Amino acid sequence: MIEEEIEKRILEGIPGCLVNVVVSGNRAEIKVVSESFEEMTRVQRDQAIYKFVKDYISEGTLHAVTVMATTR
Repeated sequence: MIEEEIEKRILEGIPGCLVNVVVSGNRAEIKVVSESFEEMTRVQRDQAIYKFVKDYISEGTLHAVTVMATTR
């Protein structure tokens, strides 16, 4: 499943984070909690997550992605 693949990518890229991915049709909601976001701006946090799904977006598998990246 795409949800499991996205979760796996994020966990490999951001060790120790908590991840929740929900995909409905071509829309994804991704929630990530990690202390590594502490010194990042909101845009940098979003960019840190989008890099894991950019191929799904560019190929059209995902049309809309909502990211919530927090430290707690």
